[in-house]
Formats: sequence, structure tokens, C-alpha cells
Amino acid sequence: MELKLAPEDEKRIEQSIRQKYTKVASSPEGHFNYPTGRAGLEALAYDAERVEALTDNIVASYCGVGNPFTLMPIRGGEAVLDIGCGAGVDTFIAASMVGPEGKAVGIDIIPEMLERAIQNLHETTFKNVTFQLTSAGNLPFPDESFDMVISNGVFNLIPDKTRALAEALRVLKPSGCLMIADQILTGQLQADTKARIESWFR
Repeated sequence: MELKLAPEDEKRIEQSIRQKYTKVASSPEGHFNYPTGRAGLEALAYDAERVEALTDNIVASYCGVGNPFTLMPIRGGEAVLDIGCGAGVDTFIAASMVGPEGKAVGIDIIPEMLERAIQNLHETTFKNVTFQLTSAGNLPFPDESFDMVISNGVFNLIPDKTRALAEALRVLKPSGCLMIADQILTGQLQADTKARIESWFR
């Protein structure tokens, strides 16, 4: 059963996430209990050639929990949306896959993370990448805009997952694919709503 949150609870969650990821925007090291940066990309079996095409600074900003690109191939000329793009590493990987005839768009709700993504973009030669500040629950794109929607370690943080998934499916073409890499809870869910809100982003 989906947890119904009051507006003030959703605001508290967003504030907590922003506090953490403002720090992550500078460097993800020490903020997660799994490998980040180059070690994370190697552990998750990212394509080594595509990773090596990125600068060390960009690689160091990676903090994903999985590799969405192992789920289905992305083809040249396709349009890809990266929900919760963070510093943009997956967006850049997607851009390299779709080539100059395709496009990769990254969105995030954390201004500092988006600023890092834009700074990282300046270290590349990609002309097919754009970033936008917006939420997964309110995508500013027409219906059936994308061939692929990817997300890495983000949906677990979204309070209204039903709305976010509906938006992702809305912007997908009929033949499109949603590829999510994320974390799930394997233990007991906290019964107390307040405690769940306080630990939402951890």
C-alpha cells in the first residue's frame, strides 16, 4: 500500500534530500555505503571504453547504485531521458550511445547537482546533451517524446512513485523502454510514518 504524505512531509523529504545532495555535488565520496566514482563504474561493469572517454573529474562524480545500460541496448539516433541525472554521468553515457543524431536529456530537482552536471558537460564535446531543473512527477515534455527513459538510484527517493512512473510512461513512445536501476528495502518497513520520513534519504 502506498504511503500518503502530507505536503509538509513531502517538503521535509525534499529538504533532506537537497541537504545531502548539495554536498554530493562537490564529491560523492564518503556519502554512500557503496563504491562511487571510477570504482563504482568498474564494479557495475560500465563499458570501459565509454567511461575512458570521460574526464577524470566527470568519472569521480558518479554515484549510481546500478547500471541501467545492462537492461536493453540503446541505439543510435534515439532520444533518452535520464530522470534524476545528478552530475550527468549516465546522461553522457547515453549520449555516446545515441550519437549525434540522437539526444540525451537529464533532469534533476537539486540545483547544485544540475550545476555540477552542466560544469561536467563543459568538459565534453557532446552537442546532443541538455539538462533541466524539474521533478520526476512533472516532466515538461510532450507525450511520447523519448525512446528510452533511464533512472539510477532515484525512484527510491521519490515520495509519489505512482505519479513519477505515470509521467515516465507518458513521455515514452509506444515502443519505448523504461530502465531503472535502484535500491529496494529487504528488511522490515518502519511502522512509524515520522521515522520513515526522517530516514527517507539515508
